[in-house]
Amino acid sequence: MDLDLTELSPAQVYFLMIQTVVPRPVAWVLSDSGEGRHNLAPFSYFNGICSSPPLCMISVGHKKDGSKKDTWRNIEERDDFVLHIGSPEHAGAISATSAGLVHGDSEVDLARLETVPFEGSRLPRVVGPRVAYACRRHRILELGDGPQGVIFGELRAVWIDDAIVDAGAERLKIDPMKLDPISRLGGDDYGRLGEVFTVSRPGAQGPGNPAGGLVR
Repeated sequence: MDLDLTELSPAQVYFLMIQTVVPRPVAWVLSDSGEGRHNLAPFSYFNGICSSPPLCMISVGHKKDGSKKDTWRNIEERDDFVLHIGSPEHAGAISATSAGLVHGDSEVDLARLETVPFEGSRLPRVVGPRVAYACRRHRILELGDGPQGVIFGELRAVWIDDAIVDAGAERLKIDPMKLDPISRLGGDDYGRLGEVFTVSRPGAQGPGNPAGGLVR
């Protein structure tokens, strides 16, 4: 099947992309709505993009009434946010917090989630996810016909559950199976890690691969 994307509607292109650009990591983002209220929403147009400075990006759209989604508005107005990496046991809550609420209503309360103080952040983190990043707005770009708000956040601090860290490794090593990150597929579908396999990069040396070739 050959498709000319210029002949498809934006909605058709969107549904094509979310079913083929998979799996996508999910950023579960807590932001400040003001007066002590916290917004929480998931985004799968998300990834890490730079390590010096450490930057991530999320792409945020608009509500049905055309106004900016609360996450975009909150970060634009107050700069900081907390990005969580959820796991499959959080799927129900992640889905629930994608609901469009009136600005100021808290998805944290809606999903009956617990938060705790987060060292290095004035905002709390959600209890449950095994990784949380304290982030600060780096810049926001508006792209496309929507437009989408592409929010670049600088990672300032991280909380990691000790249970997913390999204490015997020479440098920080996270066990991906214990992290068990949830990923987004098309429609209402989500995924999780299955088989993990290793292929060394050209020139890289490691256990069982002294010559730096492919592991077979």
